Amino acid sequence: MLRFSAISTVLLCMMSLPALATVLDGKILQQNGNGAFVKLDTDTPFAVGYDTFDDPNLYAFDEDQNIVLENAIRVDVGGIDGVIPSETTVASHYVFFDSLNGIHIGYVDFDAPVLGVAAFQDTMAATDFLANTSVEYISTDLRGLEPGELVWVDPQDPYRLWVYWAGSSPGDYIRVFTEKSLGAIS
Repeated sequence: MLRFSAISTVLLCMMSLPALATVLDGKILQQNGNGAFVKLDTDTPFAVGYDTFDDPNLYAFDEDQNIVLENAIRVDVGGIDGVIPSETTVASHYVFFDSLNGIHIGYVDFDAPVLGVAAFQDTMAATDFLANTSVEYISTDLRGLEPGELVWVDPQDPYRLWVYWAGSSPGDYIRVFTEKSLGAIS
């Protein structure tokens, strides 16, 4: 009886804790426009890609969470010599601007340190197995960043990813890999 009571207490405490988000927040610090940060809810299906949003917002959503990599993946930013090793548990996130035009400077905060970023077509295509199945990814051949655009992990805060993008059609799209998310349900 005491054992059931202790388990019940633990379960009730766990259920009463607020769920942590994996993408926590973000902000646009400078841009030509009136955009804001928007975390998309993948419980409601939507499409992302070539001009599906056409607005000045900075968007992010969670893809597959807490996946143990069977094979190493190559990344364009971060990693160990540009690689996240096999047997690493990662949470995947998609970050994008699908704006009409202008320069955008902002950041996205995560609940775990950023391990690496797929920022170009080849690394994004190679990591599509971590995509969210409730999201329709269109015009995937147009993803990634163009010359002169930057993305970097904050040297003072490994949970923050900065973007400096020149948005225009079809937009800018990256995939971010963080360490295991304590807030995500595997």
